[in-house]
Amino acid sequence: MFAKRVADLLGSREGREYLSQYGWAQGMPVVMAATNESLSDVMGLVSVHGRAALIAMANPETEELHFVHVSTPSPVLNEVAPSSADALVGSFFERVERESMVTFRMAYWKYSEVANAIPTFSRPVRAGQGIFGTV
Repeated sequence: MFAKRVADLLGSREGREYLSQYGWAQGMPVVMAATNESLSDVMGLVSVHGRAALIAMANPETEELHFVHVSTPSPVLNEVAPSSADALVGSFFERVERESMVTFRMAYWKYSEVANAIPTFSRPVRAGQGIFGTV
């Protein structure tokens, strides 16, 4: 269900236009994560792509989709301490959404990178449509 909602959003002109305002581009990797998933594991998947990516997560209580845009590691960013090895994706999303933009680093990265919160996308569901409603 979660993956279908993300695909529906990315498959809609309206969703693509919205996400592109926050750094998404056609062909950008989207890594799907659960709130209780290891941040290290998810960032490992992001690293495989070697480029900026979106991380998608569904809030287990509200079922709203949340997105964070993650840059690539860069030597021009201030070096920060690595994220805790036991950090979870849900806590990371909470921090990024609270602060809007977070510089962070994983222990296996030489350089820091930036994560930006993407405000929750919502649009009313029109009769007979029902693609993704509040996302």
